[in-house]
Amino acid sequence: MVRGEVGTAGGAEGERLRRSGAFLVDEAMAFLQSAALRAAAEVKVADHLAGGPLAPAQLAVATGVDERGLYRVLRLLATRGIVEEDTRGAFTLTDAGQALRGDVPGSVRTAVLMITDRSMWQPAGELARCLTGQLPVFDSMFGMPFFDYFAQDERTAAVFHVGMAAMTDPENAVIAGAYDFPDTGTVVDVGGGHGGLLLEVLRQNPSLDGVLYDQAHVLAGHRLAGAEEIAGRWALADGDFFTHVPDGDVIMMKRITHDWDDDRCVTLLTHCRRALRPGGRVLVLDAVVPPGNAPHQSKTIDLMMMASLGGRERTAGDFAALFEAAGLKLARVLPTDTVLSVVEAVAAGE
Repeated sequence: MVRGEVGTAGGAEGERLRRSGAFLVDEAMAFLQSAALRAAAEVKVADHLAGGPLAPAQLAVATGVDERGLYRVLRLLATRGIVEEDTRGAFTLTDAGQALRGDVPGSVRTAVLMITDRSMWQPAGELARCLTGQLPVFDSMFGMPFFDYFAQDERTAAVFHVGMAAMTDPENAVIAGAYDFPDTGTVVDVGGGHGGLLLEVLRQNPSLDGVLYDQAHVLAGHRLAGAEEIAGRWALADGDFFTHVPDGDVIMMKRITHDWDDDRCVTLLTHCRRALRPGGRVLVLDAVVPPGNAPHQSKTIDLMMMASLGGRERTAGDFAALFEAAGLKLARVLPTDTVLSVVEAVAAGE
């Protein structure tokens, strides 16, 4: 054997290593599945397949792309069950692929484009730098922190805020219904974006008022004004949640704490504690990382948080420690029928 080469083991051990190698090579190439999904989303393949099967040549004309390249993308997506090729070579959109359409309720097309945007993709490719303490790598690659990058102009901001809304809107009604909100009082949605969650909470709890709290450029795209059933029960407040949080009986944050490191989370939660009215509750609506080896979306997104934002997903124990440092106490963790849980905190001593 030449020095530097790896020998080939024989027998059962050799077969075990061969299978391991084949598995790991397939795992390493899995990013191309995301690339194919993004390509299909960009040219709106799913929208053109909504009416039924189409041959690659027909799809290429409809989308304005190269037929052979499009076929190769679709062929890979067919292995993932997103489209299906028939014996004539035409492709059909499967049930699993329906939400890639842009014209259906619950569409995640813009969410796919956000998740696979270069702002997420490129830092993930440098994940090893995070292991040496260079957190987050996004800042050095893009020349500014994550949220500064997405606030720099309307088009860039839309990638994130519209994509996040598409990703999380389907969760809102489920989460709003999973928690027993008080009969009266004010709910403050901290970092609430365009107001999708607050809208559902107010719809399901007609005696509550709400405050949507975020930065001014985000609030400009809010959706509360068009909902007649909550008219007169909501208000907007703009500001920085690291310096102030409006007073409320329920202060909730959805997919916010995972964006930030522990120190910043304690600062935010301390402001929530100060803003909490007597008997009130702080609700952190985030994934709770489960123990064990089973797959869970939180374990995947955790690496995105590490590379792009410097934040992380947390266990129930992690949340308890953050609450304690902020003058709060973990009351309970309520799983929902989404990947998120309702992590409830009360003022320490209550």
